[in-house]
Amino acid sequence: MEQPQKFKLRFDWPHHFLALPLGLILLIASIVHLIGVLRDGQASLPDWILVGLAFVLLLALLRMRVYATKTQDRIVRIEENFRYYRLTGREPDKRLSVAQIIALRNAGDTEFPKLCARAAEENWDAERIRSEIKHFRPDTMRI
Repeated sequence: MEQPQKFKLRFDWPHHFLALPLGLILLIASIVHLIGVLRDGQASLPDWILVGLAFVLLLALLRMRVYATKTQDRIVRIEENFRYYRLTGREPDKRLSVAQIIALRNAGDTEFPKLCARAAEENWDAERIRSEIKHFRPDTMRI
């Protein structure tokens, strides 16, 4: 049986291809407009406010994505801690970092506890953990 494509990059279309480009276009256009009115010596408060609002909008869009990713990381950590407990009756090793746990989420149930132990003992990075996974379990919900 062929393994599924392991690590497919996923996009949130409205965010990545609509909101971010439009926010960037708005910031660039407002800066170009401000430079034009500054050259004419006619810059007013609304021109400066427009640049400030465009910058804040773009910053907010970028931060929202970071917060969403951090929330997903927390949920994955909780799910994998519970899965480890369900499979072994114990809590996972405290030495496992969030990045390691996120990489381990793709391991099948049969190899998951052993990979957790080896990753903690040998301090594997996420790439090494992924390379050791034999029975890949896709995460189709993470964006």
